[in-house]
Amino acid sequence: MQLSAAPLIYILIFVAVVVLVEGLYLTVFGKSISLNSRMSRRLALLEKNHNREEVLEQLRKEMSQHLNSKGIPLYSILADRAQKANIAFTPRQLIMVMGLVGIIAYLGLTIGTAAGTPVRILVAVGMGIGGVYTWVNRKAKKRISLLEEQLPDAVELMVRSLRVGHPFSNAIGIVAKEVPDPLGTEFGLIADEAAYGRDVAESLKAFAERMDNQDLRFLAVAVTIQQQSGGNLAEILDGLAKVIRARFKLFRRVKAITAEAKWSGMFLSGFPIGALLMIQMLKPDYYDGVKDSPYFIPMALVVGAFLVINVIFMKIMVNIKV
Repeated sequence: MQLSAAPLIYILIFVAVVVLVEGLYLTVFGKSISLNSRMSRRLALLEKNHNREEVLEQLRKEMSQHLNSKGIPLYSILADRAQKANIAFTPRQLIMVMGLVGIIAYLGLTIGTAAGTPVRILVAVGMGIGGVYTWVNRKAKKRISLLEEQLPDAVELMVRSLRVGHPFSNAIGIVAKEVPDPLGTEFGLIADEAAYGRDVAESLKAFAERMDNQDLRFLAVAVTIQQQSGGNLAEILDGLAKVIRARFKLFRRVKAITAEAKWSGMFLSGFPIGALLMIQMLKPDYYDGVKDSPYFIPMALVVGAFLVINVIFMKIMVNIKV
């Protein structure tokens, strides 16, 4: 039986592309962009550059550059996720990375496969764009998840600071020093903006909209109402922290209940693709008897369309909103 390693080579090249992008990112920016670091990116930058205003300007540029570049052709599909992931690469650098990994993927395909030049070019372009998008999407999911976990603790830390007599701006500054990224740098940015005259409530609203997070919107609204109507902000935030924890607990419970359905959907979506890859590896000549038929390409496209529709509908069915 003749075995074909081509499908495995395609998969390995794609994985290598994603790993290469991560390696480039860590090489350029070092550990300061790592979400697992105890020291937030803002504090790391302040340690190197003691000019608080320059650090603030750099962080503000990083946190808005991707949404401001939505007008670049094809970049709009990446801009929102890159913004939520707070990718430190500029949009131009990210596009250059796509081109670089696309060229490397083309070289890998040239060495490892016997595909024609047009096929190699098409697959390399797809791997360059798809690899970077996969990497950015994974970064965004991880950052959003960490932020949601950190938020209740950060609000409770602000409550304790307010109860011992600190003003709200100082409470935000304490969160920026004590909480690691991603929330540490975000609150540090808010504290710096407040020090230079921007209203804290406006900064919180901008942060909530940038991350598209409902709990952050609740925090911004609570601070705005307290500024306009007065009241005990510590008690308001204490109640908000309990609400956020309850919501987070509910999300976790729903995630556990729906885990079986989600994995079933992933399996049913991935099984046809996996079966196709296995056929190509175990019996490459499986389609030789029909590939010269005029109906082969149209039917292959129809099957591909049905696979895409299947993945979309499975995702809709298991995506339960709370």
